[in-house]
Amino acid sequence: MQVNSAVSTATETTPKPEWSDDDGSAIRTLYAYSADPEARFPGGRLVREVHGELRRRIVDDRPPLDDLVQQTADWALDEGERFRALGSQVDEDGARRVLIRRAVLGCAPLSLASGAWLQWLSAPGNADDPLVLRILALYASDVGVGHPGASRGSAYLELLRRLRLSENAVPLARLTGDQRIADGCYLLPALLMVMSRRPDDFRGELLGADLCLRAVGLLPPLTMVRQTLPDVADWAAIDPSAIRGEDDSSPFEECRAVVDELVELEGAKAEEAVRLGFAWTFATLRDHVNELHTELEASFDPAYDMVELMRLRAREGAVYHHQFALEGRPLAAWLHDARTDPGPLLEVLARSRLVKPGRSEASSLVKGLVSERGPMFRVFSPDDLTVIRRWIDSLPATPGSSPEAATGAAPGRDPDTLVSIARAIKAGPLSEGRAPADLREAYHLLMVRTDTPALRAWCLEYVNGWLARSRYGLDGGTMPLPKTWDPAGLRPWLQAQHDQHGAEFEENAEVPLPSREDVVDDTVQTAPLTLIDGSWLQGFSDYELAPSEIGHSLFETYWDELGNGQARINHPLIYREVLKEMDVDLPPTASPDFGRWSGFRDASFELPVYWLCVGRFPRTFLPEVLGLNLAMELSGVGGTYRRARLALKKYGFNTRFVDIHNTIDNVATGHSAWAADAIDTLLAGLPESLGPGARPEIWERVRVGYRSLNPPSGFGARWAERRGRTGRKRS
Repeated sequence: MQVNSAVSTATETTPKPEWSDDDGSAIRTLYAYSADPEARFPGGRLVREVHGELRRRIVDDRPPLDDLVQQTADWALDEGERFRALGSQVDEDGARRVLIRRAVLGCAPLSLASGAWLQWLSAPGNADDPLVLRILALYASDVGVGHPGASRGSAYLELLRRLRLSENAVPLARLTGDQRIADGCYLLPALLMVMSRRPDDFRGELLGADLCLRAVGLLPPLTMVRQTLPDVADWAAIDPSAIRGEDDSSPFEECRAVVDELVELEGAKAEEAVRLGFAWTFATLRDHVNELHTELEASFDPAYDMVELMRLRAREGAVYHHQFALEGRPLAAWLHDARTDPGPLLEVLARSRLVKPGRSEASSLVKGLVSERGPMFRVFSPDDLTVIRRWIDSLPATPGSSPEAATGAAPGRDPDTLVSIARAIKAGPLSEGRAPADLREAYHLLMVRTDTPALRAWCLEYVNGWLARSRYGLDGGTMPLPKTWDPAGLRPWLQAQHDQHGAEFEENAEVPLPSREDVVDDTVQTAPLTLIDGSWLQGFSDYELAPSEIGHSLFETYWDELGNGQARINHPLIYREVLKEMDVDLPPTASPDFGRWSGFRDASFELPVYWLCVGRFPRTFLPEVLGLNLAMELSGVGGTYRRARLALKKYGFNTRFVDIHNTIDNVATGHSAWAADAIDTLLAGLPESLGPGARPEIWERVRVGYRSLNPPSGFGARWAERRGRTGRKRS
């Protein structure tokens, strides 16, 4: 999955969804909107509406979780056999191709987003929670952490590409424009992704849904495709229950262990949420699979595909063909009626001079009319023409016989609850909320992924002000990054900076180390920053960004900062161990007491709050985040970390925190190198010409982001910050 190459402007905000109830399917709208990492999902009414949809489909008492798991696994085996038997009935290449394409497209909305519902379950405030780290490990496996295009969704995208079905698959929101996919195919992934944007409201339900899908494994329709085309895809990557790497454990067993731990920690309420999510997912998936099986069976009749094709093309075609008559009526009128009932149109076509029943090779509908000199050149795609030819060849050639009217499935209507969910998102919250009173309160409010309109607006103002301050006098002082980006990339510059850090460390070898009191004070005042390590990259845990060409290394950096799913190497937890050695026992990071703790100075929250704010806008501030990431990862390597180690060791404190950063941030294979490579990847794909979105403008934004780690603090810079926050243009 690729990051969109367009780069947003730094003042851009994510608008509310602009749709009306008549614009089409609410299911498709929810699917597309929930794929945006910066979209707004209000609480209150939306949460109630989603819970209403979950309960609407579950009418019976839910059995124990073990029974649900067994029931689901048995069902998946039986359904897989049913689909494989269906595939075995086909002995004609054209019909087999139609069957496979329908099955693959029908599973695309769910499979392209496989695992996306776990994307926001980690947040700055819970990044040291062992349970959250286990969830993050499960998700990291799903997105193929550290490798571009390695997510389960990416594997499915490759399947679509191999079958030449991927024209609407990237980015994920574009899939909703593929009219070959029925509305119902979007229901399950759309609701799961909506819930993923309110992780604190739906954690149990999301984990229950994930457990269900891993118990199912490879979706039953895809077992038929795998049986027919075993080498066309990486089936282990597509199957959410399959182990991906040599050192990985069973994803199902890992998810089950996470669920059990959650229930043990939070009790009956969590168990009920898990069972609800599991049962709803199973019921919804079961209905979807049954509908898809019915569709595949019906597609054995070539008329079924022809009905669907006519319905899809009727609206555009009705604009034309007013002068061409079929049985005394303009073709445009037949096409207008075909938008809801294509059967009569097919009957008159079969009797017309355009079609030679049983002989597509002699029929002008697929010969002269669509040739390069014909009036319908390129109106039908090659796949469309295959459908038409199959239909013509299936027509009885006996004169006077008439084909049966085709009866394809008409487009379904969205359940009222889904329309209500869409309306709840469109309407937004009942209250705008309240902006933070100060930096300490902002820090606390930003510990979770969700926000209010007032908090979001405050964040944008804060970031814009901070960047305006960072931009002030950009080329007038010390600025390591050059004024122009070199197409050779940043690696040579990176090595030179590392050499300089090493030389400065040697030059300062005789400078006395700080006192014990100063070391402790510095460690304490840095805690609000260090205990949210990686938070500037939190947006890159988003499903489409995490495996992208630019985002894969950023997500891996985020993953490393949180300890790769292991509490023993989680950076915030390691830092707390050092603080305890200093007799400093801080409140939990996500608690209100942390921000109010009297041992912190107010200024210690300025940079952490910037990290927390800018990390929420991975698209809007992509160049700035890339620059900040480079500055952060390079800042201590080779010099500062080594000196800090000497100071900590002198007073008997553990040096593990600085030791681990000096190694994983290295400029050859570590975070600093990845940070430089991510910038090079972005810049290499941009035009050199001047103008918005061109390389010079984006490079300047990267430089501003780099400087934002340590912006100037003089009067002019602070004044620029105030102007930036209020939106006033700089001179």
